[in-house]
Amino acid sequence: MRRSITALAAVTVLSLAGCATDEPAPTPSGTASESAGSGTGGHSKFFKQADYDNELALLDAAPTGPADKPWEQVLNPKPVDTAKFKKPGPYKICFSNAALNNPWRQVGFKTMQAEVERNKSRIKEFVHVDAEGKDQKQIADINDLLGKGCDALIVSPNTTATLTPAVEAACRKGLPVIVFDRGVDTTCPVTFINPIGGYGFGHVGADFVSKRMKPGGKVLALRILPGVDVLETRWSAAKIAFDKAKVNVVGVEFTDGDPAKTKKIVDDYLQRYGTIDGVWMDAGAVAVAAVEAFQDAGKPVPPINGEDQLDFLKMWKDKKLTAIAPTYPTYQWRTPIIAALRVLGGEQVSNPWKLPQPTITQENLDQYVDPNMPPLHYAMCGCTDLPGYPQRWK
Repeated sequence: MRRSITALAAVTVLSLAGCATDEPAPTPSGTASESAGSGTGGHSKFFKQADYDNELALLDAAPTGPADKPWEQVLNPKPVDTAKFKKPGPYKICFSNAALNNPWRQVGFKTMQAEVERNKSRIKEFVHVDAEGKDQKQIADINDLLGKGCDALIVSPNTTATLTPAVEAACRKGLPVIVFDRGVDTTCPVTFINPIGGYGFGHVGADFVSKRMKPGGKVLALRILPGVDVLETRWSAAKIAFDKAKVNVVGVEFTDGDPAKTKKIVDDYLQRYGTIDGVWMDAGAVAVAAVEAFQDAGKPVPPINGEDQLDFLKMWKDKKLTAIAPTYPTYQWRTPIIAALRVLGGEQVSNPWKLPQPTITQENLDQYVDPNMPPLHYAMCGCTDLPGYPQRWK
């Protein structure tokens, strides 16, 4: 399994060409000029000032719930009644998954499967359908699941706007719908589960990078793809931080999550500008590739943010990088199963269900670097107490 996951990192993650977004188009490699830079442009249509303010406030909020189980904790809980969904078990729980096309989602899904196994006395059947990163397939998947006798439906949407009608259709069937990871433009689900969110992630990384580079220095922003709410809001928060710090964002490029493409982008910018003083990323899957591009060019690695993927954490420690890792913890994949069982038991749940979103810093790096786990494992899996650990995740 380790070999297959490693190979997966080398493929391009889902490409959503044509997704609706008001984000300015990325600067094509080889076209930016140092005198102008690409700038940060305008906010995308996903930006909401109130949500931005709320998420930044949540970074300092104290969670409620078990201290040793962050996947059960809630920030600023808002309980909702679920009595109408109460029914006797065991249950059939169905899951419409956006994709399994990157290591983060693979680690998360293994965590979800183990959580199902942990509750096997209460779950008689778990149905998982992989949309393979395709909106239309996920819409068809959800429609099909509505006729399969599911007691609860969990959805991780491929994209936000396009999947909203399918989620609304599921809600109209009277089925308890639980959305997690990526959101939809409707309030009909019983709960929406995710960590603090994109604004928090984007702010933490951009604030760190901008404070550790020279004033007016050159920043390269590396993004994965447009049209996904959590990624758009990460960039919106970074844009605010960079504008405030008055750094020169010389490029905003989409990598498609492809290490080879990432290296080429970084190399192009190094050839064009000579030096890059900071790198910000909206996801950390290709952080190692970005660092390697600087090393291959014989250039110092500037302040950079990655994520809690172990290959980056190990490189950070070994190479003594100036780095930070905001996280979007894979332990959140446990929470929808827990929520579904609570809803079907008639227990209250929070809506939204906001989970803590820890940050890995130089001070706590050592506690997350695990040399016994594969490079593409995520440190925030919350999986060490689950059945099959560690073999299931290797």
